[in-house]
Amino acid sequence: MNRNTRRARAIAIAQAKPDTKLATFRFLMLATGATAAVIALLISHAI
Repeated sequence: MNRNTRRARAIAIAQAKPDTKLATFRFLMLATGATAAVIALLISHAI
């Protein structure tokens, strides 16, 4: 890989922005799973 190719790849990676909708959805799914796990743990201790 020559210098120009490496430079072009570095610029492309730097300019790539994460998809905010996907990140938000992923965070919400993680929070939902954590909440369900905590509720299941509380119920199992209550029984």
